[in-house]
Amino acid sequence: MSGVIQVERLQKRYGKQAVLKDVSFSVQRGEIFALLGANGAGKTTTLECVEGLRPCDGGSISVRAKAGVQLQSACLPEHIRAMEAVRLFSGWKKASVDEEMLRALGIDEIARKQYRALSTGQKRRLHLALALLGGPEILFLDEPTAGLDVEGRAALHALIRDFRARGKTIVLASHDMAEVESLCDRIAILRAGSVAFLGTVAELSTRLGKRYNISVKTARGSMEIATDDIEKALPALLERCRNAGEAIVDIHVGRGSLEEHFLQTVRGENI
Repeated sequence: MSGVIQVERLQKRYGKQAVLKDVSFSVQRGEIFALLGANGAGKTTTLECVEGLRPCDGGSISVRAKAGVQLQSACLPEHIRAMEAVRLFSGWKKASVDEEMLRALGIDEIARKQYRALSTGQKRRLHLALALLGGPEILFLDEPTAGLDVEGRAALHALIRDFRARGKTIVLASHDMAEVESLCDRIAILRAGSVAFLGTVAELSTRLGKRYNISVKTARGSMEIATDDIEKALPALLERCRNAGEAIVDIHVGRGSLEEHFLQTVRGENI
């Protein structure tokens, strides 16, 4: 893989407030890369700087391929119909319309609807379709599935995976940890205007101790514990149930979720 995006020591201020202090990362060709962070951490500002929509106050940004952008917040004229918007943008971009892509996003179902009559999810699907016109090599997505129903989310995830399978690059910002864990090759977690973690989800788990969650259900109820040492914790929990005379009905052991590790990172725990 070769790098298509390189961000070095990115800085951005709004008045006296430094939103981005020292943000550095690279994105490789053909990967799905996520920017994560608590509200106000600078995810959207970072994306907008990389997309060229907002000037930075320091550092350098290099984007080495044609990009398409789906903004977190966007608006079209109220009376324009969905398919009219597609034709308008395809004319601006001098690009053909990918009918298969439109069907995958459900644009054919809302083709004649005016923009003001679309639901939030329908608007986001339309914005994504406009971003995909012209066959970009890089796709920027800011909260791509916000407002989508289960079927819409599944269709979008399939489209993202297909995009990556064709050698394209996706950069997204999301609050949905399950979505990120399912889709992304690497992640960057922002905290206080800097990158607190950069790597894979597995590497984050290793860094934070591979925390396990153990859930034991008995005839009287259930109990859960979180541990870093499953070899000691599980036998102790089973012994506790035996001594209490509680018959075990079910046991479930799972690794700590990305959400748990994300929260530890943004709080500065075990970093």
